[in-house]
Amino acid sequence: MEKLQFINSGVLGSVSLKAIDALAPEAEVSFAKLTDGSGAGADFLGWVDLATRTPDSLVDDIMDTAAQLRRDCDVIVAIGIGGSYLGAKAVIEALNNSFDAYIPAAGPKVLFAGQNIGEDYLYELQQLLKDKKFGIIVISKSGTTTEPAIAFRLLKEQLEAQLGREEAGKRIVAITDEHRGALRSLATTEGYKTYVIDDNVGGRFSVLSPVGLLPIAAAGFDIRELIGGARAMQKATLDGSDTSAKEYAMTRNALYRDGKKIEILVNYNPKLHFFGEWWKQLYGESEGKDHKGIFPAAVDNSTDLHSMGQWIQDGERTIFETVISVAAQQHSVVIPSDEANLDGLNYIAGKRVDQVNKMAELGTRLAHIDGGVPNMQLVVPALTPYWLGQLIYFFEAACGISGYLLGVNPFNQPGVEAYKRNMFALLEKPGYEKETEAIKARL
Repeated sequence: MEKLQFINSGVLGSVSLKAIDALAPEAEVSFAKLTDGSGAGADFLGWVDLATRTPDSLVDDIMDTAAQLRRDCDVIVAIGIGGSYLGAKAVIEALNNSFDAYIPAAGPKVLFAGQNIGEDYLYELQQLLKDKKFGIIVISKSGTTTEPAIAFRLLKEQLEAQLGREEAGKRIVAITDEHRGALRSLATTEGYKTYVIDDNVGGRFSVLSPVGLLPIAAAGFDIRELIGGARAMQKATLDGSDTSAKEYAMTRNALYRDGKKIEILVNYNPKLHFFGEWWKQLYGESEGKDHKGIFPAAVDNSTDLHSMGQWIQDGERTIFETVISVAAQQHSVVIPSDEANLDGLNYIAGKRVDQVNKMAELGTRLAHIDGGVPNMQLVVPALTPYWLGQLIYFFEAACGISGYLLGVNPFNQPGVEAYKRNMFALLEKPGYEKETEAIKARL
């Protein structure tokens, strides 16, 4: 039977199996905190059983809303930042045709806004949308987060100018708090279709909620399968029949305690670039506290073997790698023979491109292990919604366990507010007068 496989034998030259196993009692306590709510941040454990708590009726309703947007729109803009953006982007990019943007007949395009404050980005997006039928999925618990609020104000005004206020409201879907906040108030006033962000599900753990499910469905992908994969991994993790998330958390913490401070998530499939971005937020925002935490980085190989590869092979030995290996590809491309053989490639003629890629992966893992870089491997049977659902839940569960092993609250993000206070003061936002005066005195 196919399954997600976690392999940590590539770390044993740096830390012993005994050192990893010594963390088992702590890992059991950390795991229990996720299931009994006895740890810090217990108010944000709604993701633990989210997949099975999500009723099929809600999934069907999301699919219906997505289908309506796809019928009415050439472009669907998902507005959000952080966890309100990265999870959906990761799954869509993993499942999309790599050249979707250049295939007009492929159906409506899902674009993203509100994940930056780039003036040129927003201008160019508005220019693109001028002659397009477009809709908006706006995702914000409060409705006042600066980046998405700016994008939504601009695009809402543009859509209302194009269609009129009433018709524009039929193409706007809000995913927000159930009762409170500026976006909830606006959605109620304007009659937008809405979905709820549960109070007990934090942004970076929200991809399996409407936050991620609606944009993914709007892109044309099967969220029932995505949820199905997550449900299977949730069940196996919580009933103890699959201990891979716990083993991953234990291994990375054993390496951290041995002085390995940086984890690099490695993929050999370009479709997984944004999965690495989602993973970086999940672990960086969960663990980087109290001057602790493994620094999460990501590389796309073999591309980055020609840039970061040198540093990884011969740089400071404070790193370890977790490699996502995709077992089966969706398509087959065979390397042809060439009579002249000027490029010297006839020795691999007749082989699939993926065979070459797999040998690049294996050769690199062996070279890095020999160079003192511990390696873990996570083998995913294929990039399908089902297996992505499993992979998402695996990393979320491991993140909760790992954060508790580290001794931090994995579910808050107090440091994120520091830049906001300074930004609001510099922009002279009402209520920040004292901060404005203080920061002006520093400049």
